[in-house]
Amino acid sequence: MVTCYLKYVLDPYQIGAFEHYAKLWIPLVEKFGGQHHGYFLPSEGANNIALAMFTFASLAEYERYRQDSMNDADCIAAFKYAEDKKFILSYERSFFRPVFGDQA
Repeated sequence: MVTCYLKYVLDPYQIGAFEHYAKLWIPLVEKFGGQHHGYFLPSEGANNIALAMFTFASLAEYERYRQDSMNDADCIAAFKYAEDKKFILSYERSFFRPVFGDQA
């Protein structure tokens, strides 16, 4: 299992546009076999940082999703929306594996 963690730096005047983008991607990740854990938008503190997390069964499945999304009409439309609106200034992508407590 691998969880992708995304940290976005946003244009703080376009949070609404980013929220729309986020709502586009949640079902798209799930369409390709991932489990989306949601987007987290600014509330208190920094007004230009957002986070997202989603999980795939393996890094190979995540890579397959990345390849397949490049040819999916809905994914292409979501990428274009972000490119046209320019609300994402930068982002970082990291991968994590979960650790669970011992099962008694």
